[in-house]
Amino acid sequence: MTSDELRASAAGKLRAIGHSFVARDLTDDQLRELSEHLDAIRSLVQDAPARVRVVDPQTASKFSMHAPVQESRTSKQLFADSVVSGNANPLGIGAELWRDGDLAIMEVTLGKAFEGAPGRAHGGVVAALIDETMGVVLGIAEVLAFTAQLDITYRAPTPIGHPIRVTAWLTKHEGRKLSIEAKVEDGETLIASATALFISVDPQAFLAKIIEGSL
Repeated sequence: MTSDELRASAAGKLRAIGHSFVARDLTDDQLRELSEHLDAIRSLVQDAPARVRVVDPQTASKFSMHAPVQESRTSKQLFADSVVSGNANPLGIGAELWRDGDLAIMEVTLGKAFEGAPGRAHGGVVAALIDETMGVVLGIAEVLAFTAQLDITYRAPTPIGHPIRVTAWLTKHEGRKLSIEAKVEDGETLIASATALFISVDPQAFLAKIIEGSL
């Protein structure tokens, strides 16, 4: 396995522990034992060198947004550390994203840790799924942009432990403004619909600020 694959594998196991912890009723003795194991794991991680995510100026000069297709959705991620779709983020949701023509598609089964009301996902998690899927639309359009406004109508409860799908698409692109719509579905049930306004930015200027350390 490559280093990236090993990192993603470890992150996936940590996510699974988190969901199992929320879903299970551990005894006091089990909680004490778990805490001891986690102290050892935390020490192992903290003793490792600090991770510095350096942006190469030469790479930045050739930056472009490209959304992965379905066949490469796990190996070619836009942002591996994303809290929504990054497979290397142990606190993430673990959603999978790809493009299908002009559509951005997300599929995810939400774990117990993302529960709001009993048996239902937290509305803020659903909003994050929508925003992330809309971000893939930017990749399809090869535009770097930020969310200026996101309006969501929740139409049905979002299930926990059952696969759901988010679909997003571009409806208008005028100057720096991009209008995007999305829907969240559980099978044939419409869970939520959304509209958003994104404002594009100059990718070179944005990345130059990152390289300079001002972002």
